[in-house]
Amino acid sequence: MKRVLFVLLAALLAVRASAQDTTFYSVSYIEVKPSLRASSINALKQYRDLVHRDTANISVGLFEQADRAGHFAIIETWKTAAAYDANAAERKQLEGALEPARTSGWDTRPYKTLSIASGPEATNSSVYVISHVDVSPDPKIAGMLTALAEASRHEQGNIRFDVLLHTMRSNHFEVIEIWQNQKALENHASAAHTKKYRDDIQPSLGSPLDERIYKSIE
Repeated sequence: MKRVLFVLLAALLAVRASAQDTTFYSVSYIEVKPSLRASSINALKQYRDLVHRDTANISVGLFEQADRAGHFAIIETWKTAAAYDANAAERKQLEGALEPARTSGWDTRPYKTLSIASGPEATNSSVYVISHVDVSPDPKIAGMLTALAEASRHEQGNIRFDVLLHTMRSNHFEVIEIWQNQKALENHASAAHTKKYRDDIQPSLGSPLDERIYKSIE
């Protein structure tokens, strides 16, 4: 009985903490012409440096797909959604700067915290994996992803394993992983809990897992 009460209390505290967490995330994807890659990176860096002056901005991560030059992901973390909205002019400026270079539309999606934990600093050899998970509505999926994140954080070579939940669509998630090196990522892919997660989630997938490897833009 005591263990049941403890589990229920822990779950209640987790729900309450989640309700109080106002952190807002924006995940954007944009593709540009390879010939204009360098100028596009400069524009992205200028945007990052500009908005990071705002005390409400926690971070702006810039990433380029490891095997596709000019395919970028921008992950912004803000204290609140209102703070993010207040910087709309700066984002409009970035969009204008990249307009001559872009070969795709802007794909920007809003997220909130599902499972986040602090970890060690990434290094030059770190491997970044950003995945979009699109499933049919099922309340069990959030628990699957949370369990995967918690198990993965205990793996040797894991630096971060964060899961974000779309603010308006409970069946869309973003998974952000950082591994010390390629070998650590390969070990994770063959881990028992990873295989179980993939087997369990397969019937609910609305599309194949969109898992891409990136490198950080410093």
